[in-house]
Amino acid sequence: MINVIAKNFAKKAKIENVLELAKELVETTVKEDGCIKYEMYQDEKNPSILIMIEEWETMEDLNNHMSSEHFKKIVPKMNEYMDQKPELNICKKVL
Repeated sequence: MINVIAKNFAKKAKIENVLELAKELVETTVKEDGCIKYEMYQDEKNPSILIMIEEWETMEDLNNHMSSEHFKKIVPKMNEYMDQKPELNICKKVL
């Protein structure tokens, strides 16, 4: 099992734009093979921080997701609304 934590830093005036794009990304991604969980959360103290939490059956499933048409179409659009590059952690369960 592979977990991904992607911390995004949206421009304050563009949070709604990011959420709109993320909704489309989530709705499409949860239908992919190997996707166990794909959810976005918003930080309570700083609404500009949007965290995508993902769970995949295998690394191959994650790679297929990152190569998918919808990922390559939506993520660059989301990045236009960010203040900085995301922090991305790809983790495997050890305990």
